[in-house]
Amino acid sequence: MPAIVVVGAQWGDEGKGKATDQLGSQVDFVVKFNGGNNAGHTVVVGSEKYALHLLPSGILSPGVTPVIGNGVVVDIEVLFQELDALVARGVDVSRLLVSSAAHVIAPFHRTLDKVSERFLGKRRIGTTGRGIGPAYADKINRVGIRVQDLFDENILRQKIEGSLDQKNHLLVKVYNRRAITVDETVEELLAYAERLRPMVADTSLVLNEALDAGKTVLFEGGQATMLDVDHGTYPFVTSSNATAGGVCTGSGIGPTRIDRVVGVIKAYTTRVGEGPFPTELHDDMGEFLRTTGGEFGVTTGRPRRCGWYDAVIARYSARVNGLTDFALTKLDVLTGLEQIPVCVAYDVDGTRFDEMPLDQSDFHHAKPILEYFPGWTEDITGARTFEDLPANAQAYVLALEGMSGSRMSVIGVGPDREQTIVRHELV
Repeated sequence: MPAIVVVGAQWGDEGKGKATDQLGSQVDFVVKFNGGNNAGHTVVVGSEKYALHLLPSGILSPGVTPVIGNGVVVDIEVLFQELDALVARGVDVSRLLVSSAAHVIAPFHRTLDKVSERFLGKRRIGTTGRGIGPAYADKINRVGIRVQDLFDENILRQKIEGSLDQKNHLLVKVYNRRAITVDETVEELLAYAERLRPMVADTSLVLNEALDAGKTVLFEGGQATMLDVDHGTYPFVTSSNATAGGVCTGSGIGPTRIDRVVGVIKAYTTRVGEGPFPTELHDDMGEFLRTTGGEFGVTTGRPRRCGWYDAVIARYSARVNGLTDFALTKLDVLTGLEQIPVCVAYDVDGTRFDEMPLDQSDFHHAKPILEYFPGWTEDITGARTFEDLPANAQAYVLALEGMSGSRMSVIGVGPDREQTIVRHELV
């Protein structure tokens, strides 16, 4: 049975939660391998809408074991808030497993994230202020706090002392904030320890044994390809590897175990935060996509920047992730447009780029070279086979498939779980 990876193929918010949820009934484990609560998934089940931030989408599927892998940074307060909210709505969360090697977001990480972003001014990155970057920085600097540290107060105290020694100088002398005490941080984190303990496991061992036993494991990426710290639009990126390669380091399985890599991609493009965006629209069409598509952040409520489909980014995502399939979402949002532009290449100071420019400066100055496709007016939300789509909608999907580097296996025609066309089975 397969190990399947689901990643965002643009700048996030592509609908990975829905894609993961749809596969949930066919898989045994759903694993979050990177990121934290700085991104959100909205999953619609019948008349119920669920907004998830830290938890894997698979937590909504009965019988599935959701896993928070070692590559995730965990805000434990947020974790329990999300779990409590789901329990209140009758969702069984008892199967959740959390890696003992996952790093913890401490209160001082959130503080540093907010004050440093304000300090940057015009050079700000556009973070969510939830402490993700500072927690990953501590991980790389080898002064991070891991989940397992919460079960040994002496080690926890030593780690917090080491981490705060430098940070308090920064907070007080640079940012003019009060120092954070070791005691208050230890007390807050220890308060979660006993409730957390039953969830903690060697998740790498659990997942490898599951694959050995023929179980199906789905790996769900947070954020997206263009926000990957190595392969995204640096420095306007997240602090982790959101591409398929992050699965191995973020969950503890080897690359030879992965069978399929699915890139979730919108029928247009959005991004939140700062940074270059070649197809961005600043006119009525941008507002149409934002309003019709409900393009507001699940985590922050921020309005998303909107633009046309970018085939250059799609090809890049297919390449760096090794995509076997695309899941195209929100095709229904384009209904009613007379014609639909698609970016097929970039113009940078008179030079055509069919692939991503080599350096960031060129990408910053890229102008989209557009091709235009006829639109459709028919309501497609009831379509369940490719043939149910209007001829122009079919032609649009096939055109995107031809220029994006992988097949369009799944097509979303509405927000509900059932509003999906499956051209090629993923499991």
